[in-house]
Amino acid sequence: MAPYTPSLSLVEVDGRVRLWLAGFGHADGATMQEAADELQRRVLLIAMAVCAGDVIFRSTECMVDPAQLAFICELGLIAASGGDVRRRLFGPEGLHDR
Repeated sequence: MAPYTPSLSLVEVDGRVRLWLAGFGHADGATMQEAADELQRRVLLIAMAVCAGDVIFRSTECMVDPAQLAFICELGLIAASGGDVRRRLFGPEGLHDR
């Protein structure tokens, strides 16, 4: 079974590019590259907080999707080992301005 990867959506908002990563938020930029860089930064902040134990899920009202949690932890492990998370975050082809 293939590992879970959240869907990416790309839209234009007021002449800027917005990339959405389902379940994790969005980032804007003047170009797709700027939006991708900002989204990567934001997702890595989430991963670092989760991996450091700074985010604790205690409430039954705040259910965490195990697949999303595994995905964010995987990104944290890749980053912690000095790897580049872009391949896992954006797919093997990456994102390219078109």
